[in-house]
Amino acid sequence: MLKVDVIGNKKRKRCGRVFRFKNFGEPGYPVMFSGPFRENVNALLEYANSESNLSIGMPIWSFQLEVHHHPPLHILLFVIEEPTEAALNRHCKHCQYVGWGNHFICNKKYHFLLPSKEALATCTSCEGCCDAIVTMNNGKSKIIELQGHMMHGVFHSNGFGHLLCVNGLETGSNLAGNQIMEFWNRLCKGLQAKKVSLNDISQKRGMELRLVNGIAYSEPWFGRWGYKFSRGCFGVTQSMYQKAIEAIRSMPLYLLIHHIGNSNHDIPLIFSRYQTLSDQSLVTLGDLFRYMLDLKSRLPRETCIGSYNTSALIEFNCRWSPKRIEMATRVIVEALKRTEFRWISRQEVRDAARAYIGDTGLLDFVLKSLGNHVVGNYLVRRSLNPVTKVLEYCLEDISNVYPFNEGLVMSNNNKVKDKYKITRAQLMKDMIYLYKYILIDTKPMMGSEFLSAIPLAARIILDGKYFIKDYFGDFPYQVELGSEGKLNLYCTILLRNKGGPDEYSFNKAIMPPYECITLKSSATINDLKIEVERNFREIYWGLRSFVVESTGNLNANNGNDMILGVIEVGGKVVLEGWQGGDMGINMIEQICECDPNNGIVDCTCGTKEDDGERMVTCDICEIWQHTRCVRIPNDEEIPHIFLCKRCEQEIVLFPSLP
Repeated sequence: MLKVDVIGNKKRKRCGRVFRFKNFGEPGYPVMFSGPFRENVNALLEYANSESNLSIGMPIWSFQLEVHHHPPLHILLFVIEEPTEAALNRHCKHCQYVGWGNHFICNKKYHFLLPSKEALATCTSCEGCCDAIVTMNNGKSKIIELQGHMMHGVFHSNGFGHLLCVNGLETGSNLAGNQIMEFWNRLCKGLQAKKVSLNDISQKRGMELRLVNGIAYSEPWFGRWGYKFSRGCFGVTQSMYQKAIEAIRSMPLYLLIHHIGNSNHDIPLIFSRYQTLSDQSLVTLGDLFRYMLDLKSRLPRETCIGSYNTSALIEFNCRWSPKRIEMATRVIVEALKRTEFRWISRQEVRDAARAYIGDTGLLDFVLKSLGNHVVGNYLVRRSLNPVTKVLEYCLEDISNVYPFNEGLVMSNNNKVKDKYKITRAQLMKDMIYLYKYILIDTKPMMGSEFLSAIPLAARIILDGKYFIKDYFGDFPYQVELGSEGKLNLYCTILLRNKGGPDEYSFNKAIMPPYECITLKSSATINDLKIEVERNFREIYWGLRSFVVESTGNLNANNGNDMILGVIEVGGKVVLEGWQGGDMGINMIEQICECDPNNGIVDCTCGTKEDDGERMVTCDICEIWQHTRCVRIPNDEEIPHIFLCKRCEQEIVLFPSLP
């Protein structure tokens, strides 16, 4: 992410309000979130800067967020409202993959973006900034389609959402992944989202983190924020997922050493190394991975250990000696110190350093290599100013981030000293080795066939990658007497055709999620019907002509009866109604998130719905199956003609013509 001097950018006309990143979304900051999801979004946008309202109806707002004041760092949060009419495909594939395909299509989506460098770098003027990054292409917003944002989350207007991406420091962002997730979690809680899904495909150095964290902590990295297994691909169920995790976590290390140690001498050495460092006995594979991840989080980065460690800057065929590079690094850092932690241009840094270093080629090399590197107790930040398009540098004091340096010098405990002889690089190398030769590419030998179960269990864990957090679980479904004589109750509808009993029985399963309806405490059944119709019409694209016809589960014979007299405390309200116009079966399918044109899925793994994995359809029966399940490798193209096994067998058995 870029350093953006939003306040000093005179080309952007702004209200001047800057919000603290670490508090944004908390109750009262910037607004008290007291209503249902849609009302909370509207209340939040009252504090935003309206950036653009395109002719096709794609409004965009922005917030200025201050990450830290010293040195100054600001980022932007964009909120884009996408109406269903603007979408090329009204059906949401993310809802389909996570099991919400039976939800009705909503009228709007709200995209919350912490934009990538590429998107933000085009913001060069007030009049053109958002038109540049929200260029329309075939009805789609360019910024929405761009990959690599620091964060991209989308909400449907019924409060269900999807976290599409989180990109932390390793992808060039100035925010760590946990900072982004804390921010997202605050937004979801503040806006009173209902449920949020994500597809965990995060990796580090080629390792799938949902597998590593699952073995270490019995949950994915996102589990820290309450995300739990929801749905697996390739027919993986929650029971299969949990059993696979426990099978690998509980694998005894002595058993692995006994069966692998003779053919692979590195694995016993790695086990021994971390057992020596640990204060507690490491018995299972889960113990080992957990200890390694915990130790990694405590270890200082290698570049922090030396005063001016320049080993990371030296290339194999570098024409300058390490001593000259160290001298140039020292001069540049001292020049940045004298700026009192302000952002200054690359040319200013270069000019200040030239008073001591005459070799401009050396200075250019070191300036290029120092970006976002740690030198001594300082982090040398480098960023492209999106307004001036000039590289800028800033020094950040991080001495408080690595308190272990003092402990290492002062401690007389030999075990503590030995513990911090392990570097992050060595630890990551060891973890990658274990990941490859134990979890992914285990070589079973005679008498150790059980080892083949490890990659099988690992595959099940990797196939369980859809996770959901239920934010609404914190709010009870019950009648609430709010302030100022208001009544809050949770309602849904039972949609049916205005027709015979067969159509009614088909539609009994179509019930959208409950919505909070606010009424006066003296409201009647008729008032409730009016509010339910208004709310569900505003939320759902297919219910714009919805009419409540009966009171459903309410024991009310008269529309003038007061609600408090007919509903039980803690009860939920279901009202029955119909959609005006011709609501045949096909129409009902069209207003749900599951696209009826996707075809029938019936794979040998047990999958009955599209789960986002690559599939192939049989040219005879037109049933979809996973390419992996029919043994078509991912690196091979799907054949032009494909027949499933069942159709192949039927053709073979078909009598030949004379």
